[in-house]
Amino acid sequence: MAMDTFYISHGSPTLSIDDSLPARHFLKSWEPAGLAGPQPPRAILIVSGHWETDTPAVNVIRGTNDTIYDFYGFPDQMYKLVYPAPGAPDVAMRTKKLLEDAGFGPVSEDHGRGLDHGAWVPLMLMYPEANIPVCQLSVQTDRDGTYHYDLGRALAPLRDDGVLIVGSGSATHNLGRILRTFAPTSGEPVPEWAAEFDAWLRESLLNGRHDDVKRYEETAPFAKVAHPRPDHLYPLHVALGAAGPEAKAELIHRSWSNATLSYASYRFTTKQQDKLMEPPCDGATPALVCD
Repeated sequence: MAMDTFYISHGSPTLSIDDSLPARHFLKSWEPAGLAGPQPPRAILIVSGHWETDTPAVNVIRGTNDTIYDFYGFPDQMYKLVYPAPGAPDVAMRTKKLLEDAGFGPVSEDHGRGLDHGAWVPLMLMYPEANIPVCQLSVQTDRDGTYHYDLGRALAPLRDDGVLIVGSGSATHNLGRILRTFAPTSGEPVPEWAAEFDAWLRESLLNGRHDDVKRYEETAPFAKVAHPRPDHLYPLHVALGAAGPEAKAELIHRSWSNATLSYASYRFTTKQQDKLMEPPCDGATPALVCD
């Protein structure tokens, strides 16, 4: 069976240390609960909203991924955390080939970039032993949701090879309107713009309205407020596209922090067809069977 794909809202970097965050406990239950299957994935391809490039790029690390501290002004202990997961150069190179074969090239190789906090913070909770090879794919914020969905479609074959595809962003992400506190709740209600966008995203995904999700800037309420920039939503499009046009979405976690950051996270499962063993209609197959 092909692996499911996932979109994880990683919210604030304090997810790495703050035990009061419900999303932290959700991610720590990931492996014990077998959310991605009973066996660990062979490798992980993670698409983070914190790596933006003009054209697709993969990090090709032959050794151990560095831990990138791409955040500022947080508690000192966060800068001492490390996630020494091995690189996955074979997956990175196959990702490059799949994308270039699908017309998404040129895909560049970065041989020095490690994992940014959009990758290592959730992964250190999901797979704390750091023993699963990981590579990362960038997003292109000057493109649209359809582009990233189609990019995900090109990556679908990785799922048949035991590669877990994870999009890491935030279901809502407006740092200009965030309540600046590290507390998970502040007594402040979730503002209308965040609540309505989060609810729209949930209903659109659970009801299979992929076209609406691709065109979220046109179809979603408060789209430009919830995401002034698309960097933290495009990883969702990649994960959704990789699961295919008939994918079923499941909300696997929902919580808030800082009054405006949604940690809504989703699993995408490819819809199983009724006739898995149908022969191909290739001209050699009797027409009666193909009708």
